Amino acid sequence: MTTKEPSAKQLPHLVFGGELTELHGIEFKDLGKVDIVGIFPNYATAHAAWKAKAQSTVDNAQMRYFIVHLHRLLDPSA
Repeated sequence: MTTKEPSAKQLPHLVFGGELTELHGIEFKDLGKVDIVGIFPNYATAHAAWKAKAQSTVDNAQMRYFIVHLHRLLDPSA
Protein backbone atom coordinates (compact mmCIF):
# COMPACT_ATOMS: atom_id res chain seq x y z
CA MET A 1 0.00 0.00 0.00
CA THR A 2 1.41 3.38 -0.98
CA THR A 3 0.76 6.62 0.81
CA LYS A 4 -0.15 9.51 -1.43
CA GLU A 5 1.29 12.80 -0.24
CA PRO A 6 -0.94 15.86 -0.54
CA SER A 7 -0.02 17.95 -3.53
CA ALA A 8 -0.01 21.72 -3.76
CA LYS A 9 -2.89 23.36 -5.57
CA GLN A 10 -2.22 23.66 -9.29
CA LEU A 11 -2.00 27.23 -10.54
CA PRO A 12 -1.21 26.78 -14.25
CA HIS A 13 0.98 29.38 -15.96
CA LEU A 14 1.77 29.64 -19.68
CA VAL A 15 5.20 30.82 -20.89
CA PHE A 16 5.48 31.99 -24.49
CA GLY A 17 7.28 34.56 -26.57
CA GLY A 18 8.64 35.66 -29.87
CA GLU A 19 9.98 38.54 -31.89
CA LEU A 20 8.02 41.79 -31.59
CA THR A 21 7.41 44.38 -34.31
CA GLU A 22 8.79 47.18 -32.11
CA LEU A 23 10.72 47.43 -28.85
CA HIS A 24 7.96 48.96 -26.76
CA GLY A 25 5.00 47.08 -28.22
CA ILE A 26 3.41 43.70 -27.69
CA GLU A 27 2.61 42.84 -31.32
CA PHE A 28 4.45 39.81 -32.72
CA LYS A 29 6.16 39.98 -36.12
CA ASP A 30 4.82 36.53 -37.04
CA LEU A 31 2.26 34.73 -34.88
CA GLY A 32 3.17 31.50 -36.66
CA LYS A 33 6.62 31.69 -35.11
CA VAL A 34 5.54 32.31 -31.51
CA ASP A 35 7.49 30.02 -29.19
CA ILE A 36 5.20 28.18 -26.77
CA VAL A 37 7.61 27.21 -24.00
CA GLY A 38 5.00 25.33 -21.98
CA ILE A 39 2.43 25.25 -19.23
CA PHE A 40 3.77 25.04 -15.69
CA PRO A 41 2.05 24.08 -12.42
CA ASN A 42 3.03 27.20 -10.50
CA TYR A 43 4.60 30.63 -10.85
CA ALA A 44 8.04 29.58 -9.59
CA THR A 45 8.58 26.97 -12.31
CA ALA A 46 7.07 29.27 -14.95
CA HIS A 47 9.42 32.06 -13.89
CA ALA A 48 12.44 29.75 -14.12
CA ALA A 49 11.43 28.73 -17.67
CA TRP A 50 10.75 32.35 -18.63
CA LYS A 51 14.12 33.47 -17.28
CA ALA A 52 16.01 30.74 -19.15
CA LYS A 53 14.31 31.60 -22.47
CA ALA A 54 14.70 35.35 -21.97
CA GLN A 55 18.40 34.98 -21.16
CA SER A 56 18.98 32.72 -24.17
CA THR A 57 17.65 35.44 -26.50
CA VAL A 58 19.34 38.43 -24.85
CA ASP A 59 21.20 39.30 -28.09
CA ASN A 60 17.92 40.06 -29.89
CA ALA A 61 16.34 43.18 -28.36
CA GLN A 62 12.99 42.47 -30.03
CA MET A 63 12.54 39.00 -28.51
CA ARG A 64 10.21 38.96 -25.54
CA TYR A 65 8.83 36.18 -23.38
CA PHE A 66 5.73 36.44 -21.23
CA ILE A 67 4.09 34.59 -18.35
CA VAL A 68 0.29 34.28 -18.45
CA HIS A 69 -1.52 33.36 -15.24
CA LEU A 70 -3.89 30.78 -16.75
CA HIS A 71 -5.47 30.05 -13.38
CA ARG A 72 -6.76 33.64 -13.28
CA LEU A 73 -8.39 33.20 -16.70
CA LEU A 74 -9.95 29.90 -15.67
CA ASP A 75 -11.27 31.27 -12.37
CA PRO A 76 -11.41 35.09 -12.43
CA SER A 77 -12.82 35.22 -8.89
CA ALA A 78 -9.66 33.66 -7.45
